[in-house]
Amino acid sequence: MNNQRVYIVTGSAGFIGFHISKRLLEMGNQVIGIDNINEYYDPLLKEARLTLLREDKKFIFYKEDLVNYKGLKEIFDKHQADKVCHMAAQAGVRYSLENPFVYQKSNLEGFLNIIELAKDYKVKNFVYASSSSVYGNNKKVPFSEFDNVDHPISLYAATKKADELIAHTYTHLYGLPTTGLRFFTVYGPWGRPDMALFIFTKAILEGREIDVYNFGKMKRDFTYIDDIVEGVISSLEKVHRYEIFNLGNSHTVELEYFIECIEKELGKKAVKRYLPIQKGDVPETFADINHSKDKLGFDPKIGIEEGIKRFARWYRTYYKQVS
Repeated sequence: MNNQRVYIVTGSAGFIGFHISKRLLEMGNQVIGIDNINEYYDPLLKEARLTLLREDKKFIFYKEDLVNYKGLKEIFDKHQADKVCHMAAQAGVRYSLENPFVYQKSNLEGFLNIIELAKDYKVKNFVYASSSSVYGNNKKVPFSEFDNVDHPISLYAATKKADELIAHTYTHLYGLPTTGLRFFTVYGPWGRPDMALFIFTKAILEGREIDVYNFGKMKRDFTYIDDIVEGVISSLEKVHRYEIFNLGNSHTVELEYFIECIEKELGKKAVKRYLPIQKGDVPETFADINHSKDKLGFDPKIGIEEGIKRFARWYRTYYKQVS
């Protein structure tokens, strides 16, 4: 138990935060989870994730909002954390079009609160979630961490870029080691209901139409959750002064093929409704992961066919239990 470290994981009831917390606990660490369990999507799914984490006595959970600086400070006071893994944020490109101020609160003010406390309490490493959306309509593919990302096309992307700049400032001024992770379309069991795989699976099983944007001419670098977790754990363990890493599968998948894989696993055809591309959306994402391979040993292993199979199995099991 002497090797046990204390990690603060924000967004621990969320999709990625849950999986990271689970892995850190399995490694013998103590995890202090923070989440406000908001209603952006089904809170029961978040509670179900927390129920699994609470099976481990090394998990301590606080229902707290990122904008409540005083509440967060009390948590930092109570637990001397070695490292912070900041995964909490208001996610979603489309939601930011109608609800801009939620992003300002959570992704800017909330981020500033957490990084300020990480600095004050002298944590040894601050790892946070950025996003592939910062690349905007980058014409050069695959996307590299060394590309210019000064032209975001959604408020969500702009807040994530701002977080990277804030982190750089804190590293420069205070020597706080910070690592930003640009996630590329993460999917898998316990995933988010607002994402394509979840939406398509539910609609196909219920015999409803699915909306296929950009008339199906979309490509995404879908990255399986277990591969993402390995990249995050490596980022937490390998302390860098200031770094940005792409965490993607580094293999683009066409939307039509993605839907075919879902149909195959569900044994049911999709009814498609083709629509133009949505505001703030990009036609393609594709990660250059040479930098992450070199510095983190990042090596994604799960292809889209296997990943969708695992998700479909989880989906059927979970919704059989809660229905």
